[in-house]
Amino acid sequence: MFQAGDIREWRAHDVVDPQGRRIGSLEAIYVDTATDEPCFATVLTGLPTRRRLTFVPLAGATVGPGYLRVAHEKDLVKRAPAIDTDGELPAKDEPEIFAHYDIAYSPGSDGERRLARR
Repeated sequence: MFQAGDIREWRAHDVVDPQGRRIGSLEAIYVDTATDEPCFATVLTGLPTRRRLTFVPLAGATVGPGYLRVAHEKDLVKRAPAIDTDGELPAKDEPEIFAHYDIAYSPGSDGERRLARR
């Protein structure tokens, strides 16, 4: 898996799907608060007047020259939960992101949030 410090160097690089179709550009990395391992990325998508940050899992992702290839199809990612470009992810919205990709969700042992931006 990627180290959070390493993958931050890829900010603004293209994010592509398994077929190499461009989804958007890498904006931020979210780590799992239980393991401190990179878990999700936000991808800057949309038209210049309607940009948003869309969440995509990093499991199965690979890096190439100038791009990050994620394991999910462009159409699935484009329909994923998103936040405004200047927004924050509310803790109550975390389960929806996991559910969109059929990933099991459980909050921390004391009910704390599962994702933290790095």
